[in-house]
Formats: sequence, structure tokens, C-alpha cells
Amino acid sequence: MSRELRIVGGVSGDLAAPLAHVTRLDTLEDVLHRGLEILEVIVQDEYTHDVVCRTRDVFVIFDTT
Repeated sequence: MSRELRIVGGVSGDLAAPLAHVTRLDTLEDVLHRGLEILEVIVQDEYTHDVVCRTRDVFVIFDTT
């Protein structure tokens, strides 16, 4: 299982550094307990979903199976 934080776009290092903890989140419950706001869940197929979250001024997208 890949657990890397991939930065896309013009996110500065000082905004990205506090987000390193997101690679250790295992469930949507973990996401909610860490203060990320779930904006949308996009169903890709019966097994894969993308979960779009926001924290501060940064969007975080989880690819889940």
C-alpha cells in the first residue's frame, strides 16, 4: 500500500509540512477525527472512491479502495 503525500500545484512547503500526518490515516473516521472537512466522495467504481477533503487553505484527495 502506497502512503505518500504527493503535492500537486503551487502548495508551499510551509503549507504542506503540517499535512504529513495524512499519510497515516487509515479510515474516514480517522480523517474526521483529525479535523479534515469531507467535501465530496466520488465513486469511481464499486471498489474505488475518491474522497475530497479540505483543511486550512489546502485540499487533500484520498484515493480509497
